[in-house]
Amino acid sequence: MAAPAPARVLLVEDDEAIREAVLGALADEGLVARGLVDGEDLEAELDGFRPDLVVLDWMLPGRPGRALVRVVRGRTDAGVVMLTALDDLADRVSAFGAGVDDYVVKPFAMAELVLRLQALLRRLGRLPSTVEVGDLVLDEGAGVVTRGGHALDLTATERRLLAFLVASRGRAVSTTQILTQVWGYDDYADNLVQVHVSALRRKTEAHGPRLIHTVRGVGYVLRAG
Repeated sequence: MAAPAPARVLLVEDDEAIREAVLGALADEGLVARGLVDGEDLEAELDGFRPDLVVLDWMLPGRPGRALVRVVRGRTDAGVVMLTALDDLADRVSAFGAGVDDYVVKPFAMAELVLRLQALLRRLGRLPSTVEVGDLVLDEGAGVVTRGGHALDLTATERRLLAFLVASRGRAVSTTQILTQVWGYDDYADNLVQVHVSALRRKTEAHGPRLIHTVRGVGYVLRAG
């Protein structure tokens, strides 16, 4: 049986350095990526390139990001990720209200952006949904997590938390990043994250050594070994 076609990503970003760096990183991951400077030719690219995922700069010259999200939603079933320097809660609420699937703040770590795009592509069914980290197996499509062959009884929130940590594996993430990505806000006390991390540790460590490590002054990192 022929291998499935690689996922396609359309990037709309007017900063040439960012655009070329992201396109190169996506190509290194085996994705087919194409870039636009602005949204003037977006409709033609959507129809011709047929992306699985569209990554948009929120503050583009000409047509604003909100208008471009409406275009994408009206013509395709592609996922939408917003890139922006705006980091206030009101800005994130506005972006999610406009219909984006994820929101990445500039400046960003390239590894984080790539992992988050891959995670969204998995949720969309355009990349394999099963991810392995050591003896931990996360099947986001089926909502099943196992460790060493043992099924873990996780709540929906614990699965979302684990999926984010797995997508960010090997890189420390802050409590604010976790709150934003798992709960959708960052104005709650840090102990909300601590409580859920403790519960997740207890369940994952029942069948093996620690995977979720505390990084003093930063947050948490998931790594095997």
